[in-house]
Amino acid sequence: MLTAYDPFGSASPLSSAFRALDQLAGRGGTTTARALAGMPMDAYRVGDQFVAHFDLPGVDPGSIDLSIEGTTLTISAERSVPQLEGAEWAVAERPFGSYTRQLVLGRSLDTDRLEASYHDGVLTVSIPVAEKAKARKITVSRTDTPSTIEGTQHQAVES
Repeated sequence: MLTAYDPFGSASPLSSAFRALDQLAGRGGTTTARALAGMPMDAYRVGDQFVAHFDLPGVDPGSIDLSIEGTTLTISAERSVPQLEGAEWAVAERPFGSYTRQLVLGRSLDTDRLEASYHDGVLTVSIPVAEKAKARKITVSRTDTPSTIEGTQHQAVES
């Protein structure tokens, strides 16, 4: 059988201090599963792609939902509590529940061509930079004579 060992248990004079630290950190110091606290992300630009990786361990890929409204990307996913008939839990520390994260994307990204994949508990979102936002070279032509820009003449009104 599994025994949960706490080296700073109630016999330790430091136990109340560590329990308080756990509560401040949101861990609660319990052996029961807790709701999810966040969706860690790494994001970067490589070449003409914006890439973001989201840690979603143990999430069923079918529960992952991505939507874009304007320039806001919303990512939602759910990690369910395992339903095991007749199981008596000894320790349940892995978080469960719903994840949601929103990113406000720059207008320079082509969200119509967004791609997403899920592998080994990591959701990867890749969005190409829009053609109009890519750096481009502008050629300057040389002329030996100044050019005249024609416009409308305005007459002064005397009063």
